[in-house]
Amino acid sequence: MDVARSIATGDLTQHIEINSHNEMGELQQALKDMNASLEGIVRQVRIGTDTIFSAASDIASGNLDLSNRTESQASSLENTAASMAQVTAAVNQNAEHAHRANQLAQTASDVAVHGGSVVSGVIDTMASINTSSKRIVDIIAVIDGIAFQTNILALNAAVEAARAGEQGRGFAVVAAEVRSLAKRSADAAQEIKALINDSVAKVEAGSSLVQQAGSTMNDIVDSIRHVTDIMGEITTASADQTEGIERVGNAIDQMNQVTQQNAALVEQAAAAAQSLQDQAQHLESVVSAFKINGNSHLTIK
Repeated sequence: MDVARSIATGDLTQHIEINSHNEMGELQQALKDMNASLEGIVRQVRIGTDTIFSAASDIASGNLDLSNRTESQASSLENTAASMAQVTAAVNQNAEHAHRANQLAQTASDVAVHGGSVVSGVIDTMASINTSSKRIVDIIAVIDGIAFQTNILALNAAVEAARAGEQGRGFAVVAAEVRSLAKRSADAAQEIKALINDSVAKVEAGSSLVQQAGSTMNDIVDSIRHVTDIMGEITTASADQTEGIERVGNAIDQMNQVTQQNAALVEQAAAAAQSLQDQAQHLESVVSAFKINGNSHLTIK
């Protein structure tokens, strides 16, 4: 009975001897078997409890490290997201500037093309003036020829009037006036011709300068068109860059959300590990009431 009381109090270190083969011996054998079975169970429970507590401690330690890493990653992602926001703002501003520059370049191209058209019209007008001036010179040459012929005719008339004597004196006066008018017409024609020739020379010089200006304007138009094409490419590239930056920003936001979710899961896992440790300690406290052989009492720290 003392052995049974000891087992009932949790002392499983009793050595039970079988002294008979009767009913009392069978009872002793049953107590011995029960004691051995309970001792094995308690030993396994203690070993399992220690293993559970150790595993829970490892999990808690890993969760703590993972939590620190997750917090660090979340902080880095927040800094990266802030930097990406600044980069996005700068890229958007660059895209806006590129768009405005493209519009200005297009306007400058239109103005240059219009200027080229005006210069081309001036060249045509100068050519028409040059042609008209040469035509005037030809007409003045005809007038000069007529004046010369008139002078010859007046001279012949004067000779004939001189031969006529008194009867031709009045005619001689008229002939002299005609000669004077012819000479004045010839002189005026020469002066006009000289002025026209000077004008023609200046018009030709102006035409040459205008043609040079037209050539320069064409070069300017070509250059501005080239700049316009480049600005168009820059605008397109800026738009593509803006779109790419936005995609990267969205990806970082998603990573940040996933990191926050991971942090929440880590907290849940840490709570579960702590609960597991608490259960292991409770189980250890329950089985600590049993004594077994071999000093196999395992203490959970």
